Amino acid sequence: MTDWNDYLLTQAARHSATEPAHVRDFGRELSCAELAEGFVAVIGDQGLIAVSGDDAATFLHNQLTSDVLHLGATEARLAGYCTPKGRLQATFLMWRNDAAIVLQLPRELQMPLQKRLSMFVMRAKATLSDASGASANQVMLGFGGARAQQVLEQMFGSIPDQPYGKQEHALGTLIRLADAFGAPRYEWIASTEAAQAAWPALSLALTAAGNDAWRLADIHAGVPQVTLKTQEQFVPQMVNFELIGGVNFKKGCYPGQEIVARSQYLGKLKRRTVLATIDASASPGDEVFSVADPEQPCGMVVNAADNGAGGVDALIEIKLAALDDGAVRLGSAGGAPLRFLAMPYSLDALVL
Repeated sequence: MTDWNDYLLTQAARHSATEPAHVRDFGRELSCAELAEGFVAVIGDQGLIAVSGDDAATFLHNQLTSDVLHLGATEARLAGYCTPKGRLQATFLMWRNDAAIVLQLPRELQMPLQKRLSMFVMRAKATLSDASGASANQVMLGFGGARAQQVLEQMFGSIPDQPYGKQEHALGTLIRLADAFGAPRYEWIASTEAAQAAWPALSLALTAAGNDAWRLADIHAGVPQVTLKTQEQFVPQMVNFELIGGVNFKKGCYPGQEIVARSQYLGKLKRRTVLATIDASASPGDEVFSVADPEQPCGMVVNAADNGAGGVDALIEIKLAALDDGAVRLGSAGGAPLRFLAMPYSLDALVL
């Protein structure tokens, strides 16, 4: 990874002062309009856990919110890991390769979650290991916007034609993700050598972007990610996780399954996650307040990223009644106002 980071410095990358693998941008923040035209983003905040062995799928199937037993070789899936009280400890993108089932999650959560999951292996023939440093997984690049699909077709030939399709190629693993900015998004997991060889052409055809832009694209796709500051804050439905394929209600038991199922089938869901823009800085875990009820928070920032316009765009978990009440502010009832934007998918009829 050091060689890749050193190479990116020669390409005008600006790294985070506290996270060496985190490329913020390539000289300036990018707006949503610029990302919509076409971009390639360096993803530096994610880690990978490989789960291998004869019982790997069965073990994970009994731990996660998604169906792992029927995870195919040409698909990826979202999945969550809950406490016994149904609160999300982590959210994953997962896929299968020849050797293992791979779980992608924030690097800051990787080792604690890997250790915790390992505690429940017991007699199962399953081994968890850090796959982030494997030669084939050294670099993660994200693609999106109007020009990205054509660029990737020139590189790979055929590419996945549906969200969460996945393919293995001599160049690495390519996964199509949820669309954002009106165009498909993709993630390429590759070796340093492959990424470095491709970067000059990629950054010429597409706008070079950093981790912040990739998080902004995730936010506009409506895909939440649990981070260190939001662990155990949300039942999956509170962050729309079942709406985007992260929960399977037919798969059977896993930690917290009864509470997740009860939240789905009993009564009406009173909290959801919505998209907002804020002319201020915000971080995951920050609370939001309704002006109509200023004494207690009505929601929480799930994810936020600089939007290139002096503020942030964010996914906000919120009481739906607070949306009906009117004005919502960041930090206090006197804080910066939230302006709500259309989500890329419908919040289903269960919601009032």
